[in-house]
Amino acid sequence: MASMQFLYDACRKWFTIGSLAVFPVTFLINAPFGRFAENAGINIVRLDGIKSWMIMEIVSPICFAYSYYTSPLGSMAGFTVQQHVLAGLFLIHYLNRAILSPLRTPSRSKTDIIVPLSGITFNVLNGSLMGVYLSSHTARAFLSNAFSTPTFYVGVFLWAIGFAGNIIHDEILLNIRRKAKNKGKASSHSTKLGEHYGIPYGWLYEYVSFPNYFCEWVEWFGFALAASPFPTVTLATFSLQSLSTIFSSASQFAPTLTPPWIFLINEFVLMFPRAYKGHLWYKQRFAEAFPKERKIVIPFLL
Repeated sequence: MASMQFLYDACRKWFTIGSLAVFPVTFLINAPFGRFAENAGINIVRLDGIKSWMIMEIVSPICFAYSYYTSPLGSMAGFTVQQHVLAGLFLIHYLNRAILSPLRTPSRSKTDIIVPLSGITFNVLNGSLMGVYLSSHTARAFLSNAFSTPTFYVGVFLWAIGFAGNIIHDEILLNIRRKAKNKGKASSHSTKLGEHYGIPYGWLYEYVSFPNYFCEWVEWFGFALAASPFPTVTLATFSLQSLSTIFSSASQFAPTLTPPWIFLINEFVLMFPRAYKGHLWYKQRFAEAFPKERKIVIPFLL
């Protein structure tokens, strides 16, 4: 039990620190997949984009389910309905992300092997941490009265809105690819990389370049709100004494920062740089045709 607690705390700590450390680097280096596949400067081994995506994403729900049901840190009192509801939301997201969405995708650029390897590492950590947390005494205690608190319902509602919005905006992008693919078949000309990209319109695309990212953040903010207490953050959090816990025992590192909130932080620090660079890519590629009033990812703000 003690060794499992140590491993959980260590993974929680370094998963957070590692992602924050990578944040500035991702402004300088393009992950070699999607629109940046050809010009990222990293080409070790090229893999099929759809198959590699499915493999790396299916890791998360597998690790989640395994740790959720087998974690030694799980509550001996058994699971509550609330825990199962949140576990279901997590698995529904990855059912779409790992299986349904790739199967709906008409085409995807080849990706370098470093992308699925990085994705698998991320998903092993995230899925395992989330499963351990949701099955824990801490989660059970927090969720024991969840059905009588508005925060739980607000969180689940935000999750549902974000999940639906993510799918809706992804479908707009997929329709652009479908039309390009059909056009390519009709013209009998080989399709070059990038020909399946266009300016998306509709819903939140009228306001931002990456509403699918924004909706995913809303989704996981809602999940964290329903699943865990809000992390305690005060001015003391940023004091030298508090920051010194980075180099001390893992159990002392941000003790109120649970995996649902860590996942949300990771989502932002890993996705915002790509949204920023993708926004610049849109403006450069489509020039005057690209709507000047569009923000990057958060409507009216950013």
